[in-house]
Amino acid sequence: QVQLVESGGGLVQPGGSLRLSCAASGFSLDGYAVGWFRQAPGKEREGVSSISSNGGSIYYSDFVKGRFTISREEAKNTVDLQMNSLQPEDTAVYYCAAERYEGPIGAMIRAWDYLGQGTQVTVSS
Repeated sequence: QVQLVESGGGLVQPGGSLRLSCAASGFSLDGYAVGWFRQAPGKEREGVSSISSNGGSIYYSDFVKGRFTISREEAKNTVDLQMNSLQPEDTAVYYCAAERYEGPIGAMIRAWDYLGQGTQVTVSS
């Protein structure tokens, strides 16, 4: 089955860390730009970070700069999101999306060919 599957979510205390992983099943992420989004209860989905197909360009939303790091793990066919210094306002369902696009990026991807089901991240003491 061709799909994206997120993993790594969970419950963490404020100031803690989590590492999310976006795994492609049934296809290779080569040639795809990948983005992470999140949606908190009662709020609209917002972009978190995107990475180009070759990893050469990366975008972070202002609210995660300096705290989150996106990376491509070619051997595992995943795109990971390392999240540090988590705060309660980071609580949300985190989704990854992949767009067939091989150019540079300067913002969040806006269209995708695949979207995962999401993984819950809860930051609470």
